[in-house]
Amino acid sequence: MIFAYSTNAFVKHSLLESVSAIAGLGFGGVEIMADRPHLYPPDYSEDQILELRAALGRAGLKVTNLNSFTLFAVGDAYRPSWIEPEVERREVRIQHTLDCLRAAAALKCHSISVPPGGPLNGVDGKTATAEFHRGLERVMPLAEELGISILIEPEPGMMIENTPQFKTMIRDVRSGSIGVNFDIGHLFCANEDPLAAFESLLEWVGHVHLEDIAPSRAHRHLIPGEGELDFEAIFRQMVRLGYSGDISLELYPYVDMPVEAGRRSLEYLRPIFEKTGLPIE
Repeated sequence: MIFAYSTNAFVKHSLLESVSAIAGLGFGGVEIMADRPHLYPPDYSEDQILELRAALGRAGLKVTNLNSFTLFAVGDAYRPSWIEPEVERREVRIQHTLDCLRAAAALKCHSISVPPGGPLNGVDGKTATAEFHRGLERVMPLAEELGISILIEPEPGMMIENTPQFKTMIRDVRSGSIGVNFDIGHLFCANEDPLAAFESLLEWVGHVHLEDIAPSRAHRHLIPGEGELDFEAIFRQMVRLGYSGDISLELYPYVDMPVEAGRRSLEYLRPIFEKTGLPIE
């Protein structure tokens, strides 16, 4: 089990600078933001991917996940989404996902995380769900061919924001390549108990995002230890259930202090990893 740090906290730094900083902090892995200013696939040649692989090897970092959620390169944090009214915009999301699957394969990364549909923005739920499934059907064959999981990440305010909505959606998915990126804070923001949600979704969990959240459950990622989440209970639940996947720290609000945020997170979490017996590398 690898504990990684997402590069989306390092958007004021290049990807190679981010990799170096994350390794220097002592993390065992890195989650790479598949968007500008980091690994937006159309910006990368085959030689540049090989250069990145070499840099990761020198740093001793495993790529735990390719974070394919945002699309700032051509849109914003959520759009273009899977459920846009315009077919051309849906196609942008589909092609981005296909590109990210190929990039993940080149980096020997076993998963990419994707947004859960998108903000509805007036689209009715039945239409949105149908478009989301059609989009997934376009990308599942390549995921299966490459052996890479596409992990849907429930998020507050999106089409799929909680456990029941994910389980309803997954009923109609006929592929083992689709799973869930379990963001602990997101489920807490959606008024769920993270322990119960993790057990309910365990068979689909391919990767975990970790951050703290304030008692108000407002959706703002905090440094672990500065919010309400009971990480000791969460990690004990992971051990009890036998979760063996990777975990990434996601602190994108801390772009002005990503190294300090990572350091403080490690200082807080390492004793809890040890106390609960979570086998973190």
